Amino acid sequence: MTEGFDYDAAFSRNLGWTTADEQQTLRRSRVAIAGLGGVGGVHLLTLARLGIGAFSIADFDRFDVVNFNRQAGALVSSLGQPKVEVLQRMALDINPGLALRAFPEGVGDDNIDAFLDGVDVYVDGLDFFAFAARRAVFAACHRRGIPAVTAAPLGMGAAVLVFMPGGMSFEEYFRLDGCDEEEMAIRFLLGLSPAMLQRAYLADPSRVNLAERRGPSTIAACQICAGFTATEVLKILLRRGRLVVAPRGYQFDAYRNRLATTWRPGGNRNLLQRIGLWVARRQLARMKKATEAAR
Repeated sequence: MTEGFDYDAAFSRNLGWTTADEQQTLRRSRVAIAGLGGVGGVHLLTLARLGIGAFSIADFDRFDVVNFNRQAGALVSSLGQPKVEVLQRMALDINPGLALRAFPEGVGDDNIDAFLDGVDVYVDGLDFFAFAARRAVFAACHRRGIPAVTAAPLGMGAAVLVFMPGGMSFEEYFRLDGCDEEEMAIRFLLGLSPAMLQRAYLADPSRVNLAERRGPSTIAACQICAGFTATEVLKILLRRGRLVVAPRGYQFDAYRNRLATTWRPGGNRNLLQRIGLWVARRQLARMKKATEAAR
């Protein structure tokens, strides 16, 4: 423990929105975060400032210049360094008393049990295209009865889904079995944001290429994701406040000043979703043709 640091004093300004007893509940709680990039890193730092006392964090990647526009730990001083080490130092600089378990090899079948051991809530921070790891972690959370929260940074806003024990699972909602990676990407994107509020102001569609695993992102969206996620985690851990649980979700877009709540019984099997997926596939095909013609 660093001399002069006092947990109660450090997080006393949370009180009022939490009670003293609730703050101690947060202190005793463990949150797991897989992926410490655009959203994962800011999730960790936001939840650390909320007063969460223990984390399990996983990421195998290192910081690069292309991370600078959005990732919390991306600095000139951290170039080339492992993300998990950089974010661990930053979190401990907020609360030296944190109980941190780091998984620098990322998360997979060989360590998923250790990663989720003693975890109260899982927060998804994996790269958009990390489908194998994401499916494995959400499936393990569903088996173990661990609440799981995912918030996608889309445009200049966030789309949020919460999966609770006994409720609809990630697989039941997104229905990714038997899909190639491009189809998974389409189903994941539309499942996250059935309202697709961000689509109206995409300035350069050529920057979206699902086949090449690339798309635009903003720090505004990552920061909004962190605020929503921290609030959902707080409600789950303190067992108060209304939860919007899958197949219900919501999307807030700051650019358009709009909030959309969605309900998709059956997830991507829902008729509205199937129509949306058909439209999305056609739009993607047109974008591909336009990009190829411009080359």
